[in-house]
Amino acid sequence: MDVFLMVRRKKMTIFLDAKETTSVIDLKRMIGGITKTLPEDQRLFKDDEVMDDRKCLTDYNLNPTTAKAQSPATIGLCYRDGETGKFENLEITVLSTPPELPDVMKSPETQCQTHDQSVN
Repeated sequence: MDVFLMVRRKKMTIFLDAKETTSVIDLKRMIGGITKTLPEDQRLFKDDEVMDDRKCLTDYNLNPTTAKAQSPATIGLCYRDGETGKFENLEITVLSTPPELPDVMKSPETQCQTHDQSVN
């Protein structure tokens, strides 16, 4: 079954879907096809843990239950610095939250709840 992932690095976000049996190295190859970065120059993180190339997504509890299309699992991505040969620190920019909808765009149920709260 499909596992849905959100790969994040700094301000970049890549959405991918893969099989739960996909290996980490295969995931790096997918990312490399998009970013033009070699798999050996990538480091992936799940919950601040470096992911092992030989393991598969299920080894990191990434399965159709934990990584759905409407709520993909987050994977961190770092690149190797070409000059020093060291990997950069994991840095993910926080996503912004959308502004609240104007009243005219809210559903009638939401408007009633908002009105009831403001009356109390």
